[in-house]
Amino acid sequence: MMGADFLGQGRAMNAAKSNGRWLPLSAPRRLICDLMHFARKLPTVPVERRMNLAAVAAARQQAEPRPSWCALFTKALAFVAASRPELRRSYMTFPWAHLYEHPQSVASIAFERQLGDADVVLFAPLRAPESQGLQEIDAWLRRYKETPVEKVPAFRRGLAISRLPLPLRRFVWWFGLNVWGRKRAHYMGTFGVSVYAGLGAASLHPLSPLTTVLNYGIIDPAGNVDVRLVYDHRVLDGATVARALEDMERVLNCEILAELRYFKAVDAA
Repeated sequence: MMGADFLGQGRAMNAAKSNGRWLPLSAPRRLICDLMHFARKLPTVPVERRMNLAAVAAARQQAEPRPSWCALFTKALAFVAASRPELRRSYMTFPWAHLYEHPQSVASIAFERQLGDADVVLFAPLRAPESQGLQEIDAWLRRYKETPVEKVPAFRRGLAISRLPLPLRRFVWWFGLNVWGRKRAHYMGTFGVSVYAGLGAASLHPLSPLTTVLNYGIIDPAGNVDVRLVYDHRVLDGATVARALEDMERVLNCEILAELRYFKAVDAA
């Protein structure tokens, strides 16, 4: 009898394991679901350019302090957008379809943070990176990577919206993306930055409700790297994005390189 009872308990445990379990959507997961809900409505197209940044990589290696690649690429794209206003435009639907041109760039940076026992993705806006030094941008990135999630207003705001009932939070997203251009840039950004090259991988077509998303892959020993801009075809055309990537490579190998070498010169002095 004892053997039969034990066998019955084993079968019950196996049945429970095979049935799996229901998991509620956390606030960070609802944030991504809402993001994808609006991103999938955009006719986005990726454009890729292979850049040679050997000189930039060498100068960065010798710079003290050494800024992250994310800081370099973010500033370079904002620098290009300063002279190409079409990169600062957003497609708005209310009260009728039109474009809104933002006066400056705002980069929406994706951060992987730990919340409880889970790794989550949260977003924060970096305003006017083209007018900031690489050290300032890198310090901002480190602060948002290390400061507790509950102490970062942008993170708290995103999580608070994600805790609202579905119809209400979708309305908040729609309103922010389509009604008030200035507030759209202030809270959501003019372009996104989503990168995990540090993990040895790259996304080929990241989705976002913003006009452009910057993404780059692994930088090889020769300094070559594939850089991508995914763009909203309602706002931009492929040739414009291709020229922007060409400008971006020039900025990285000129203005950004000069700033990196300045760090070395200051350290030597």
